[in-house]
Amino acid sequence: MASLPEHGANPALLYRRLGMEAPAELIDFSENVNPLGIPRRVKESWPALIGSLAHYPHPDGEPFRSAAAAFHGVPPECVMAGNGAAELFAILADRYRGKRALLIHPTFSEYRSTLEAKGAHCLDLVTDPSDPAIPLREIMEAMETADVVYLCNPNNPTGVRIPEDDLLRLAGRGRETGCELVIDEAFMDFAGEEHSFIPHLSDHPHVTVVRSMTKMYAIPGIRLGYMIAPEERIAEHRMSAPHWNVNGVAARIGGSCLLEEDFRQRTIRYCTEAREDLAAFLRQAGCRVSKSETNYISFRPPGNPGALYRAMLEKGIVLRHSENFRGMDGNWLRAGIKEKWKMDRLKEALAGWFGGRSPL
Repeated sequence: MASLPEHGANPALLYRRLGMEAPAELIDFSENVNPLGIPRRVKESWPALIGSLAHYPHPDGEPFRSAAAAFHGVPPECVMAGNGAAELFAILADRYRGKRALLIHPTFSEYRSTLEAKGAHCLDLVTDPSDPAIPLREIMEAMETADVVYLCNPNNPTGVRIPEDDLLRLAGRGRETGCELVIDEAFMDFAGEEHSFIPHLSDHPHVTVVRSMTKMYAIPGIRLGYMIAPEERIAEHRMSAPHWNVNGVAARIGGSCLLEEDFRQRTIRYCTEAREDLAAFLRQAGCRVSKSETNYISFRPPGNPGALYRAMLEKGIVLRHSENFRGMDGNWLRAGIKEKWKMDRLKEALAGWFGGRSPL
């Protein structure tokens, strides 16, 4: 298959890379923001936000930083706001220049790209995407020679959540070996806040948690995320960040999003129902399906995954390829959860292909 974009949500580039003409109507299942859209508070406050354009933003991302701290019950000094989680990973990588970072594949490609850009050496542990159990023994052994391990929880692209007990064992192992942990909780909102590692951070100062506001609140256009770590480490990371790295509009929107408890619960209910419905459909069609707890699902279809991928593109159904996910190697596909009519359209298109696919 031609060299494909490493991220979803760019169908125009995807069709161009493949030399295909894009249909007039596209449904982009390769991106995975909240299918319920932008929260009510954000929509209602939008006219008032215009006034913030005439003022420089707060250098620490206030009022968002304090809102995130209050939401998690931690001191504001332990929170750093960023221009999306992507910026925060680039800043984190500064800490690991010339050091060894353990990556558990398949996982988010930004870890490797940001770490290698700062001169870190990446150690790779490739796992079976269809096995929901994290390989604790192998990870704990590898931590003996690693300076940091990056964990995506729930994982992107599989959506599988690491159980709390397993995370606590890895954190304990990190304390023994001097290996730090970076836990990416970009999709934890969809699994439920009760599964976050943040309440354990006070007992594990060698652990950093990164969060994204993009996915749950459907605001990728403004770029907003945050990380939580000990105060002295946050102060160190602030020195690596540009001044005014969070714009004033984003800082105000982020605070209002964190008040949207009913919105979060409605999202979890809808995504759970739609995800389980799609998973049952895919299993019935003979697919191997990841045990996702997020707003997306990964599956390995019977037959030729590349042929299915292109067949869906011809119908205007844009799935996420897995060419750049180690351990998936193009054999798996990922679909974000969308509105019901879009999910129905996806199943209809897939049913047509499964019913008449070539066995090759």
